[in-house]
Amino acid sequence: MAYKPDQGRIARTAAFWSLALLIVYGCTSLNESLGTFFPDPMGVAFGAVKDASGRHMGGATVPILSWKLTPALVAALLVCAGALFALYTYLNRPKTAELLIETEHELRKVTWPTMNEAMNSSVVVIVCVVFLMTFLAGADWLLGQWVTWLLLGGG
Repeated sequence: MAYKPDQGRIARTAAFWSLALLIVYGCTSLNESLGTFFPDPMGVAFGAVKDASGRHMGGATVPILSWKLTPALVAALLVCAGALFALYTYLNRPKTAELLIETEHELRKVTWPTMNEAMNSSVVVIVCVVFLMTFLAGADWLLGQWVTWLLLGGG
């Protein structure tokens, strides 16, 4: 089924950016891991230059970000670009896009609670949790006392 690009725009955009953030985070971790496990064999970044005495002056950097252009960074950027392209392609498949469009359509039918209703429901939940916590803590303490009395011998 063909769909219009503006159909399900919110759900598709939210799905893309939430997963894209995970991909970028994973690629930053990949960069750090590769930098640790496979350090640059020369100890410098790509594009290193030597001064007159033969010492390395440093390597190329990514403009604005000032990242050293290392093999680990290049590999992580390639993986990131490939994963983002695969994600974009996957989310625009007709089956996936249709699912996201239908999800957004169903969410528009939901009757959302007012702030008053949400506050009242939250108070009820908090009171129930406190009651259950107190009951279970008391029951645990009583059973612990009883088992201690049984094992150590009461008298």
